Amino acid sequence: MELRDFDKGYKKKVVGVDEAGRGPLAGPVVAACVYIKRYSKELEELNDSKKLSDKKRRELYNFLTYSKNIIYGVGIVDEEVIDEINILNATFLAMNNALNEIEVGDKMVLVDGNKEIKGYLGNQEAVVKGDSKSLSIAAASIIAKVTRDILMEEYDKKYPGYGFAKHKGYGTKMHYECIKEKGVCDIHRLSFLKNLSEK
Repeated sequence: MELRDFDKGYKKKVVGVDEAGRGPLAGPVVAACVYIKRYSKELEELNDSKKLSDKKRRELYNFLTYSKNIIYGVGIVDEEVIDEINILNATFLAMNNALNEIEVGDKMVLVDGNKEIKGYLGNQEAVVKGDSKSLSIAAASIIAKVTRDILMEEYDKKYPGYGFAKHKGYGTKMHYECIKEKGVCDIHRLSFLKNLSEK
């Protein structure tokens, strides 16, 4: 991985930001931000969360969330707000909420993707494929993904029969079949299901 965070060009403290759950039909969008206070060997295993096994992601999640060298914040925006303000604005809201959870002064925020965070007034830079270029973004990717997976596994218990623990709310064939059979439940994003009749 390119150690972008530790590039001499950044004179500020680098905070990486990423999200999980923009595409699903159900559940929240979750954002995380991470500041790595100092490098350690365990960080060499970080990568884009989508390229890691679930077991490895959870191992790294436990390391990151318990490490004294990591400062992190999490922002969660639920399906009702997503339907109200749209998924892009909900993602920006989750990112801002995550950043508000940490106290790191004089920072440069690196956000995964091609869009800077709307509403964030500090220094920031969008980094395309940032989760494969920045350690802090990769760490944020893992925390956001595992946090959301755990939430969806809890929802699976509350709303049995939809398979949330398996597909995590994404639009799989199984998920669409469950919706057609059982109807929508409280955590479905209604704005994402407008064309359900065409499926």
